[in-house]
Amino acid sequence: MATRLSGSRYELKVQSGATQSGGPDHFAIHEADLEDIAENEDQQLVGYIHSYEMGSAVDGPGIRAVVFLSGCLMRCQYCHNPDTWHKMHGTPTTAGDLMAELKKYVRPLTLSKGGVTISGGEPLVQHRFAKRILRRCKELGLHTALDTCGRLGEKLSDEELMDVDLNLLDIKSGDPDTYYRVTHQPLQPTLDYAKRLSDLNRPTWVRFVLVPGLTDDYDNVERVADITASIRSVERVDVLRFHQMGRSKWDALNLKYPLADAVPPTNELTERVKEQFRARGLKVY
Repeated sequence: MATRLSGSRYELKVQSGATQSGGPDHFAIHEADLEDIAENEDQQLVGYIHSYEMGSAVDGPGIRAVVFLSGCLMRCQYCHNPDTWHKMHGTPTTAGDLMAELKKYVRPLTLSKGGVTISGGEPLVQHRFAKRILRRCKELGLHTALDTCGRLGEKLSDEELMDVDLNLLDIKSGDPDTYYRVTHQPLQPTLDYAKRLSDLNRPTWVRFVLVPGLTDDYDNVERVADITASIRSVERVDVLRFHQMGRSKWDALNLKYPLADAVPPTNELTERVKEQFRARGLKVY
C-alpha cells in the first residue's frame, strides 16, 4: 500500500521566528518567490504565468484579456487559487511571446472599450515582468489594469504607476489583527499603496471579500470603508461574497482548508456591508 506523505509542498514552514500572535508561521515565503529577474530585451525577460483568460467582463471595464502571474506573498484563508502561490510553478514565458499573443486581440479589446488586466497571485511578485507588459500594452493603445493587494506597491515608481490606467485594489480587512489573521501579512503596505494612489489621483476600484465570521465584523468593515473613502480617486467598491468554489484546489494540493465550515454571506449581511460603504458616498456593487 502506498504511503501518503503528510503536509504539502505548498505549505512551507519556517524553522524559527514567530507571527504577530507569537505562534509559528506555517505559510512562509520561499526565497525563489522573491528573486528578481534581470532587465533585458523582451525575448530574454521571462515571467511565470499561471494562466490567461480572454473575454473577462469582471476585471475592469469592457471585455478584457486577463493574465494571471504566478507568485504571491499572501496566504489568504479564502484564496481560491492556492496553486498560484509559488512563482516557479507557473509556465515560463518571455515578454515577447506574451505580447505576441495579446497583440492578436488589440482590435476586439479596443472596440469593447476593454483592455488587459495583470492579475495573480500577486502580480508585483514579478514586478519587472509586470511593468514590461504594462508598458508594452500602453504602447499598443490598450487600457491597462493591475489587480493587486498593494503588498509590494513600492516596487512601482510613481512614473511606472502612470502605465496603470486602473488599480483593482484588494483591501482584505481594515483592522490590522484581522488583516493578519486573513492573510498572514501586515496591513500597512496596503495602506501606503492606497495613499499613493490617492495622492497621484490614479483611478481605483476597491475589492473587499465578505466572509461571515472572518471579515464581516462591523468595526472591521467600518475601517475598510474609511480607508476606501480616503482614496480620492476611488470610483467604485465591489463587495465580493465568499464562496466555496476554491476548496477543491486546497484538497488537491494537500493543504488544510481553514474555511471548510464557512458559509456564503446572507443577502441581509451583504446589504448591511454595502450600506456601510454607501454611507460614505461610495458607489457599491
